[in-house]
Amino acid sequence: MKSNTLFFLVIVAVFLPSTLLSNSNDEVKTVTVFTTAKETNLRLSKTLETQFVKRDQPTETENSIFVNPNNTFQTFIGIGGAITDASAEVFAKLSSEKQQELLNAYYGKTGIDYTLMRVPIHSCDFSSGSFTYIEEGDKELKTFSIEHDKEFRLPMIHRAIKNAGGSMLFYASPWSPPAFMKSNKDMLKGGKLLPEFYDAWAKYYTKFIKAYENEGIDVWGITIQNEPMATQRWESCIYTAEEERDFLKNHLGPVMEQAGFGDKKIVVWDHNRDLITHRANTIFDDPEASKYAWGTGFHWYETWRGGEPMFKNLQEIQNAYPDKKLLFTEGCNEAFDEEKYQYWPNAERYGNSMINDFNCGTVGWTDWNILLDQTGGPNHVGNLCFAPIHADTRNDRVIYTPSYYYIGHFSKFIRPGAKRVSTVSSVSFLQSTSFVNESGETVSVVMNSTNKDVTFNLYVGANRAVEITIPARAIQSIIY
Repeated sequence: MKSNTLFFLVIVAVFLPSTLLSNSNDEVKTVTVFTTAKETNLRLSKTLETQFVKRDQPTETENSIFVNPNNTFQTFIGIGGAITDASAEVFAKLSSEKQQELLNAYYGKTGIDYTLMRVPIHSCDFSSGSFTYIEEGDKELKTFSIEHDKEFRLPMIHRAIKNAGGSMLFYASPWSPPAFMKSNKDMLKGGKLLPEFYDAWAKYYTKFIKAYENEGIDVWGITIQNEPMATQRWESCIYTAEEERDFLKNHLGPVMEQAGFGDKKIVVWDHNRDLITHRANTIFDDPEASKYAWGTGFHWYETWRGGEPMFKNLQEIQNAYPDKKLLFTEGCNEAFDEEKYQYWPNAERYGNSMINDFNCGTVGWTDWNILLDQTGGPNHVGNLCFAPIHADTRNDRVIYTPSYYYIGHFSKFIRPGAKRVSTVSSVSFLQSTSFVNESGETVSVVMNSTNKDVTFNLYVGANRAVEITIPARAIQSIIY
């Protein structure tokens, strides 16, 4: 009897198709592809369902993307956007039906499933005017109140978090201290925090955290200063690298600990990739400052003088300080034009940044305003910009731009806790990144910014591949 059983098992092993053998590299796996493409109706649309097949050595004449699940990198924390006063004020002007549509579009499984949220600490340019949470001159912070936020901002935040399932990784950033604390006595146009107000300003962050947590919002962390090297015509404040380092180690870090917020994440820099290395070197090479810093936040606006995004700077500081995290804290397409809602390069800017930022070690990615109106605002200094979704408040219309769908190719499928895995393209005109979710499902995002359809083979491990065609000017999420 035993010999017959053994004979049967040998026969089964010989004649079973190789793709069904028990080796994990040879298992049959369904591959599902979702596509968004220019000059088509494809918007996060399911376009293919197929399976891997055994493939040998690729050739130089084919286009290939190679994924090695055995080489893992950073753990993903989420993707999301900012709820500013502008977003909340526009949201309040929509009908209840359109408000719910907007919430469903961003938060929860029926939309692109944001899991990350940034808010300003008091006003920024995307507010209807400048304001703080205290009366002018109140250095003791006795008048601190977030009553202003209860009209528009907090109601929208609460609804967004509820729509997302009840939790959200939530962090906040200041654009400027109150005017009396600054060298120029103005919240706008730069200036510096005066040394005699370092502790008062540090306590201001803790007051904000306490106030928001009293509203039922769990605050994950803060950034020290939005764009600390930019003198803007809106709310802004300048810190040199040494000033930010010393404020963190001598004031903000200790004050946060004393307030019982030592577990909150503190993010430094919160500005562009161009000067990020100098800021990281200055702060992280000081052990007393570095111990308070979770990581480095960055924006994408370094291209304002021309040239390409400085992704390599991210890789340099990731290599130099592997225990510190990278977080994309803001990006948007500037110079709003109502005729350019569907301008495709705006979306490709998102795809290019997200793929490269993640491949350089970034753990989370935060868009700027989640909603603006038909003017690209409101913005109290006329700095009008694009958002992934706009509302035309004249006719209660919600307008989806291609950027919304490009972001969704990452946020909808890559979930918090995922691990990035090695992904390399054989050709420069295909960009890609891959993550393995905690469920075991792998997501590869591929972008084609050429004007031609491209057929490629996606190799996973040494001997499995699937052939996929990506349309011209398109992005795909490949789930397997």
